[in-house]
Amino acid sequence: MVKQTIQIFARVKPTARKQQQGIYSIDEDEKLIPSLEIILPRDLADGFVNNKRESYKFKFQRIFDQDANQETIFENIAKPVAESVLAGYNGTIFAYGQTGSGKTFTITGGAERYSDRGIIPRTLSYIFEQLQKDTSKIYTTHISYLEIYNECGYDLLDPRHEASSLEDLPKVTILEDPDQNIHLKNLSLHQATTEEEALNLLFLGDTNRMIAETPMNQASTRSHCIFTIHLSSKEPGSATVRHAKLHLVDLAGSERVAKTGVGGQLLTEAKYINLSLHYLEQVIIALSEKHRSHIPYRNSMMTSVLRDSLGGNCMTTMIATLSVEKRNID
Repeated sequence: MVKQTIQIFARVKPTARKQQQGIYSIDEDEKLIPSLEIILPRDLADGFVNNKRESYKFKFQRIFDQDANQETIFENIAKPVAESVLAGYNGTIFAYGQTGSGKTFTITGGAERYSDRGIIPRTLSYIFEQLQKDTSKIYTTHISYLEIYNECGYDLLDPRHEASSLEDLPKVTILEDPDQNIHLKNLSLHQATTEEEALNLLFLGDTNRMIAETPMNQASTRSHCIFTIHLSSKEPGSATVRHAKLHLVDLAGSERVAKTGVGGQLLTEAKYINLSLHYLEQVIIALSEKHRSHIPYRNSMMTSVLRDSLGGNCMTTMIATLSVEKRNID
């Protein structure tokens, strides 16, 4: 049984200068609940220094400062969720933050160094390593990769993706059976028998993502992407199959529409992104409230897709990625 179903961590992105003095502070000793204080910088106004200090304090399960590496993030955040999935429970890991704050680096990783591998490749490596060790069960692993762009779903592993425009691809639609189980039409499942096969599916999907240049980021991801590891297990000679899945989610960048400096299609994208993030926030808040009877899963495609992997006996983890450069503190 999963004891703590919703956990929220913070990760501070390294800056060009090691410390942004006075921009933020971390208190690790505040009643055993770490807090991160963001201090709004005050510029000179009319030749006078504005001494008014305006700050906001946020509490997290744990805060990872600028020197935290990818291995530390995996071991402390993703590994416990992966262990829960191996035990038969569903799980979800989100990376949430402003464009350019390190979400994709945290979830997928960097391409330059092996040590920069993110949560997805490290989780795949860990899961396949554990499956090889456990000879008491027969395991089957499948991968799916869903992109949600402007509230429409697309299969990132569809072989037609590279040769077709997005509008020509079949949309992934949500179907609900009489038992209220969610099924995704037009989303393919690909069996992966090794870590290498699973990584190849990740790389294939990543090449098909919706990416655009904005004033906030030269390669801003304009969609939410859900990489899902589907795990089935059964004991030899038994007809009982146990299913579990782990959603690893790279959310599109959260920012004020006015700050993106875009118009037209990119402006439409920004509005869809912010609205879907708002609905996700509503679900997370509702799940954290005791005795809450109604959870608004159906408000967006993303929360509908993740419904059976949020709350309850599932382990839900959110990583808030933060950029503490002065231009991003407002």
